[in-house]
Amino acid sequence: MEADWEIELANDAPVIDASWAGFVDLHLEPERAAELSETRQLPTLSEVLVRLNLHASPVWTSKCDVWMPAEFDPDELAAPPDDARYALACYIDMLPGCDRQWPNPEAAIADCETLCIRLRDCPIRSCRVDLVIRHAFLAPDWRDLGITAYLTACGPSQHSAAAQLAFALAAFADSVCLAIYPAATNS
Repeated sequence: MEADWEIELANDAPVIDASWAGFVDLHLEPERAAELSETRQLPTLSEVLVRLNLHASPVWTSKCDVWMPAEFDPDELAAPPDDARYALACYIDMLPGCDRQWPNPEAAIADCETLCIRLRDCPIRSCRVDLVIRHAFLAPDWRDLGITAYLTACGPSQHSAAAQLAFALAAFADSVCLAIYPAATNS
C-alpha cells in the first residue's frame, strides 16, 4: 500500500473540529457508527470506526466522509492500468486518545512515520493513505493536534474499488492500533 504524511499547521490551514453540529461521539457509543450516512455508502467504514473508537484504541474519531474522486492518479495508487477505471475515497479525522499523546508536532510526526512504514508493508495494491497532521479543536476552547487520514482505492469497477478501499481501511485500522498505541501508552 502506498502511504505518506504531511503537516498543515499554518494559521489558514484546515482544522479538525470535534464539536461540530452533527458530531456523533463514537468514543462513547461506538455502536452508533452504523447510523452514519457514510457507513451506508461503505459498510466496512462502520467496523473501522468502531475499532478506532474503542476505549483501548489510541485514537478516537470526530468526522468522516466517502466520495468518488472526479480525478485520481493511478501511479500514486500503484495501480495497474486495468485497475484505474473507478476510484473511491474516504477520510477519517482522528484525535489523540490521551491528552499527552501528541504534545508537539514532532510526536505526531513520529507516529505518522511509524504508521506509514507499517502501511507500506501491507501487500495491497491500487490504494494509498495520506496522513495530514492538523490543529484540532476538541472543545471550543481546547486546542490540540489531530490527524486526518485520506484513503483512496481504485479498481476496474465501482464494486472492486469499494472492495479495495475496504481492504485498505481494515489494514489502516490494524496499523493505527499497532503503530500509535505504544506512543500513547508511554506518554
